[in-house]
Amino acid sequence: MDRRGFLGLAAAGLVAGVAGCGVNSGVGTVRLGSGEPGGFYNAFARLLAEVADQAGTVRIDPIDTYGSRTNLTMLVRGEVDAALALVDSIEGGEQVLALGRVYENYLQLAVRADSPIRRVADLRGTRVNLGAVGSGAALTGERLLWAAGFEPGVDVTVEHRGLRNAVAALDSGGVDALLWAGGVPTGALAVPRLRLLDLDELAAPLRSRFGHVYDRVQIPADAYPGGSAVHTIGVANLLLAAPTLPDAAAAAIVDLLLTRADALVPAEAAGTQFLDARSLTGTGSIALHPGAAEVYRRHHG
Repeated sequence: MDRRGFLGLAAAGLVAGVAGCGVNSGVGTVRLGSGEPGGFYNAFARLLAEVADQAGTVRIDPIDTYGSRTNLTMLVRGEVDAALALVDSIEGGEQVLALGRVYENYLQLAVRADSPIRRVADLRGTRVNLGAVGSGAALTGERLLWAAGFEPGVDVTVEHRGLRNAVAALDSGGVDALLWAGGVPTGALAVPRLRLLDLDELAAPLRSRFGHVYDRVQIPADAYPGGSAVHTIGVANLLLAAPTLPDAAAAAIVDLLLTRADALVPAEAAGTQFLDARSLTGTGSIALHPGAAEVYRRHHG
């Protein structure tokens, strides 16, 4: 479904805002664990904070982090009230609830345009950045290497740098490839000197070993300058909340997801990333927050 289809479905579900959810009625401020500056999480969180300010129903304070695993740790410790995370980063024992399945992240394995590396198999003996420690890419990247038949530290030298540092290292020859899990296009990767590898062959082994959290998706040829269409792996992203988040705050946030979708599409997003409004409740084994569930019932019955 394209972006307009998503927005149309969201608009079709419009109802009156959540009653009694104003900032002055006790909802307060929600600390939201986002991601690295320049990435999709960070951009989405800041847009959500902006529309929340405009609506006046809840105040959202975006917190810069290194991504999924950091966000989940902070959420469990009570350092944030809500967080964005890749679904494959969530461990079974973590006490978290879902506000919605908001969009899909794309795994992007980039090399220099002049690199002799053409396939994932060519990474043997190279230096690969799998994202910052605490990022979702760090976890998914280990699984990706397994699916390719590599043993980290033996067949491939693994590094963990943040996005901007990793791009600089790739450009200078400090690493041979970098993995990023995020929006398409990601601004830091939108340069002619970089090229994406096709990950299509890894989808089946990943799904066989780790389950159907991994989708086969395509990055269109026009997503990046001088690019060509490549198949890669998509991972659903969830907006999560601590069980202690007040129902009114959860309801106010979900109402924004349903009614302000047109204002929640960062520049770092292709239209195919956004799931339609009905898929917001497709959070798998992660139960919906009671406040979120009430709003979805109100919108969709």
